[in-house]
Amino acid sequence: MSGIPEPEEFRARARQWLGTVARPRAADGEWGSGSDSVAVFDNWTEEQEREHTARVQEWERTRYDQGWSALHWEETYGGRGLPAYYEQLYRAEEAAFDVPHRPEIFPVTQALVAPAIALWGTEEQKRRWLRPMLRTDELACQLFSETEAGSDLAAVRTRAVRDGENWVLTGHKVWTSGARVATWGVAVCRTDPAVRKHAGITVFLVRMDAPGVTVRPIRQMTGGTSFNEVYLDGVTVPDTDRLGPVGEGWRVTLSVLAAERLDSGSLGLDNADRALDLAAHLPRPLTGAEQQRAADLHIRTLIQRLIGLRVTAALVAGREPGAEASVGKLYATETMRRTSDLVSELLGPSLVADTGEWGTYAWTEHLLGAPGYSIAGGTDEIQRTILAERVLGLPKEPTR
Repeated sequence: MSGIPEPEEFRARARQWLGTVARPRAADGEWGSGSDSVAVFDNWTEEQEREHTARVQEWERTRYDQGWSALHWEETYGGRGLPAYYEQLYRAEEAAFDVPHRPEIFPVTQALVAPAIALWGTEEQKRRWLRPMLRTDELACQLFSETEAGSDLAAVRTRAVRDGENWVLTGHKVWTSGARVATWGVAVCRTDPAVRKHAGITVFLVRMDAPGVTVRPIRQMTGGTSFNEVYLDGVTVPDTDRLGPVGEGWRVTLSVLAAERLDSGSLGLDNADRALDLAAHLPRPLTGAEQQRAADLHIRTLIQRLIGLRVTAALVAGREPGAEASVGKLYATETMRRTSDLVSELLGPSLVADTGEWGTYAWTEHLLGAPGYSIAGGTDEIQRTILAERVLGLPKEPTR
């Protein structure tokens, strides 16, 4: 399409195209059929993860090749140069069709890593990485968190030592989603331990199949292993795979984290909607307390979607929606908590008894997974600190 279509025209064309490549989702009212999974973190084996990843890649390549992916990217990278919020318009239409669920590594690759490469990469790096990542021929995971650093990402200890035209990386990363299926890992490393911690960091893209890279699954409370720990044991990385200047890795990292928070405001809405459907289909009248919880959750979903529109409005205006994104992240984690509260009250003992009944025991995956999002993507405490500094103007805590 030439030019920028009006939003309604764009949505109509997206709907029309989706109707040629995918089936509509089951109509409302077919409660009790299909998958009852409400997992917050995907609960699968390595084989299942690889099979599902391949299905999603096939769908994402179809989108990309037919002009319905990378919508706001330049034509150079297979995009259409549309405003950023047109991606959300497209997603709203896609939600009505039966397409594969996108696990976390896909938005990480397309919405976090690719924009960071566009911002910080050399022209050669952009030519080498952007099209394959936007088309999902290559996937990227985040090698950020470390056990010693906790929420203080600037305290990373993974070392990168210069060796001629290469760097040698040694360290340990944890809580990495998608490490088993990723082609690349974006590694935050310490390259100068003699300067203040924020100044001695450099970022690299590491081949996940390189000698010295070991991926080990982390067993979750739900029984699944969607997270991993990654060991870097003397991994050689060419300087051409360094992202951004030496010592400027903290700024590169912040650009990735900012994109991550922009993408977090819609967290938990699908499960909140499913919980409200559960309340509507419960084979008994709701108590007064249950009605109040359900009404509260319904109102929260409306407000959360409005917050998402504020983030979109900031993007349309060309602003970085830092405060809005932090509010959205905090609100989303609280919505997930209240979803757990409502479901626990509605199901009672049947929640913890695996009787095979549709839509009951499956909720344990939400209850056990939801608390993790108060840590993932920036802890609640970090989001409150951002709001205190950027909105209330409170002074920053002195760096020790």
